[in-house]
Amino acid sequence: MENPVPVEELTYGKALAEIESILREMQSDACDIDRLTANTRRAAALIEECRRRLTVTDKELQTILESLNN
Repeated sequence: MENPVPVEELTYGKALAEIESILREMQSDACDIDRLTANTRRAAALIEECRRRLTVTDKELQTILESLNN
């Protein structure tokens, strides 16, 4: 991947799909050892961003649900 889209600009779905794609590539017999570090670094950034978004969404949902109970 020459110039990947910045992680923050991807939708959650696209970030997840890219993680899955990287995982498939790393598990294949055709895994390019020269790209292993770059793939791992990219996957880590994608996972971190997905976790961040899930945390933010969870907090927002909790706030909404709490407001319904008041």
